Amino acid sequence: MHVDTMVEDAKTATAVLSLTGISKSYAGVRALNDVSLEVMPGEVHALLGENGAGKSTLMNVASGTVQPDGGTIAVAGQDIQTLTPHLAAELGIAIVHQHPAVLPDMTVLENMRVALPRSVFQGEGSVEEVAARMLAASGLRVHLSERVETLSVAQKHLLEITKALALKPRVLVLDEPTAPLGQDSVDFLFAKVREAVAAGTAVVYITHRMAEVRELADRVTVLRDGTLRGVARVDEVTDDELLAMIIGRRMESTFPPKWEGATDEVTLVLDGLSGPGFDAVSASVSRGEILGVAGVVGNGQSELLRALAGLESATGRVLVGGSERSQHDLLDKAAYMPADRHHEALMMSLTVRENAAIAALKRFKRWALLSHSAEERIVGETLDELSVKASSQDAVVSSLSGGNQQKVVMARALLSQPMMVIADEPTQGVDVGARFEIYRILREISASGIPVVVASSDAKELEGLCDKVVVMSRGNAVAMLTADQITEERIVQAAVTSTAHTTNAAPLTETVKRSTPFRRFLQGDYAPTALLAAVIVVLGVFIFSQNARYLSDFNIFSVLMLVSALGFIALGQTIALLIGGIDLSVGPLAGFLVVVGSFFVNDGQPFGVVGLGLLLMFVLAVATGLINGSLIRFGKFTAIAATLTLYIALQGLSFLLRDSPGGYISADFTAIMTTRVGPIPVVFIVLVVVTIGLELLLRYRRWGWRLRATGSNEEAARRLGVGVSRTVVLAYMTTSILAFGGALVLMTQIGVGDPAQGVSYTLSSITAVVLGGTSLLGGRGTFVGSLFGSILLIQVLNATTFLGLSQMWQYIFQGVLILVAAIAYSLARRRKAKLV
Repeated sequence: MHVDTMVEDAKTATAVLSLTGISKSYAGVRALNDVSLEVMPGEVHALLGENGAGKSTLMNVASGTVQPDGGTIAVAGQDIQTLTPHLAAELGIAIVHQHPAVLPDMTVLENMRVALPRSVFQGEGSVEEVAARMLAASGLRVHLSERVETLSVAQKHLLEITKALALKPRVLVLDEPTAPLGQDSVDFLFAKVREAVAAGTAVVYITHRMAEVRELADRVTVLRDGTLRGVARVDEVTDDELLAMIIGRRMESTFPPKWEGATDEVTLVLDGLSGPGFDAVSASVSRGEILGVAGVVGNGQSELLRALAGLESATGRVLVGGSERSQHDLLDKAAYMPADRHHEALMMSLTVRENAAIAALKRFKRWALLSHSAEERIVGETLDELSVKASSQDAVVSSLSGGNQQKVVMARALLSQPMMVIADEPTQGVDVGARFEIYRILREISASGIPVVVASSDAKELEGLCDKVVVMSRGNAVAMLTADQITEERIVQAAVTSTAHTTNAAPLTETVKRSTPFRRFLQGDYAPTALLAAVIVVLGVFIFSQNARYLSDFNIFSVLMLVSALGFIALGQTIALLIGGIDLSVGPLAGFLVVVGSFFVNDGQPFGVVGLGLLLMFVLAVATGLINGSLIRFGKFTAIAATLTLYIALQGLSFLLRDSPGGYISADFTAIMTTRVGPIPVVFIVLVVVTIGLELLLRYRRWGWRLRATGSNEEAARRLGVGVSRTVVLAYMTTSILAFGGALVLMTQIGVGDPAQGVSYTLSSITAVVLGGTSLLGGRGTFVGSLFGSILLIQVLNATTFLGLSQMWQYIFQGVLILVAAIAYSLARRRKAKLV
């Protein structure tokens, strides 16, 4: 075995990337131990190992995402002391992560502009034209204005590949790039890799597929348990030798033996099953048999499995154990393992135990309560059976490797005691050792009499695992293969030579075909703003029809002054929500600043004292934002906990400074703040200008992209080089500065330092911002929408006076607006989720 053989050129050439003696630990667990890797110009260097072996950690070190505990990094012979994602990009290191570092709430173009330096877009034509050529070069056919959350998993991966290739990198790291791709996309990717290598690019290729190593790689490095196990030329090492290095033992077979016992016990019958994306699928399997579903990606396989799981309505019959099952039965009793485990299978912020137990809580019930000890014991036994590698049951599931995450999904399926197990791409991104365990469990489930249905884009996997295979093409079942007919060649042949007519199956590029400018507008951030504008106009016309004094100069001025105070605070709240946070302290902060100002901004005070008071208010606002941001990022407080702490503290300080209203605000200051142009206050004009300025920054400058990137997907933003902690702290400081602007207007309206004022602006600002369409989950929203939301909220409260309603109606209307905003947002998210 030539496991230590190096390519001859490697002895003399300078490595384009050299990692020497790299070590890394997480919470005392060693992820990498003295690992070295050298990658030469113009070679494809495969990196193999089981999930959790340290491959992705090593590449995260190489891309600057993770800082090693020890070891050295050199690029083209130059030692790098501290490698960051930004520096790595400048040095020509690009990485395509196994889980795409995309920002779902932002458009395709915005994703590209966040990830890529400005120089990339300085080609012939506009930024949009350059970006469109990049997409075309990588085979991704989507509109630049399409929101990334509407793309399929495969399209998101192609977007990642597009961004990496656009850098024309010196080193290109591909981490399981083919896992979600169909064969056409795989062939296209391989062609691009060969082009890059021919141009001198070094490629580090992480995969679990031996065939891909043979097809692409020149050399291979194997890791196991965070240590280096060997380096070899691909043409000088056998698959068996590589497998022995990967798993530490030789495997007799990748697949467990198929079912050989003859039985008349039919466990599953599909009779003319039709639904969205597939038509008239029929099949039957007996006890011990596994049914496979094959076909080119996007030909109805996933839709069929979702219907079997009760997630989609379908016609025809499904019989399990001889009994016909309704959609409700399937939804309640079938265990579904989706292909996209991150978004559909796992709750990434919950623990391993919670994810595994969530579908089987009735098993742990003791009288009216859940038994924690029973849950821990039963879940632990199941996790042990599946050899799940985790520091404990209470480890967050996101900290596990991809293979172990998939085992947790399987553990949940087993614990739910299902009547049927449905697995869509069960080994996607899973190492060879974990695959064997998954295959063994699926075989044991089938042998116990529970029907198992598996869909896979890997024909070799279906050949080795399944007893019957339905081949899908354009939503039709074009072949049923059994016994010796189940070969990789027969499966591929049946899929690619079919002449079946297209049903209602959704192709990979579905989002492109149905994408129109109007549809993209409805999915965009400005649709709520347009709706708000229409509501404001209609409501204004109605109120005017009831009371002509509604449009008097006095009322217009009064309303716009109220809007100005709320508007500035709402703009600040928008920033907090955009980053995925919230600021409960903005109301008490505005009131506190007014109280502070009431000691300085008084009649008869010298100009210097007034200026000092305003400066002190500004400094206190900045300090409040700094404390909020620091508590959240460095104190690890939640946004609610941190800002609620400041809410209480600021309100208490207000009452300490003044236990009752006092300190009348200077008439000169009030006169300046109430300057008007016709009926329009100048301060409102300033608010509009600030709003437009912030909106332009949000859409066209990196400051705005970083805000939205942080709120859309913090981990992806970090991988893209966004300084998340810095972004969050500065965001909360800006939020407080805008609250300072609101406080200046509020001083004019109140005219006195009142410690009880300002608190209500917290709820009002959140209401205005949500009405304007800003997401409570972060990542999307508009400053213009928040301004319109402020106008609508004040208009509704003002309407009660002109319509002769009591003050009680103000609270009712405000509550209704909050409810409408929450419902509209929830429905929009649900509808958009169906488009993904």
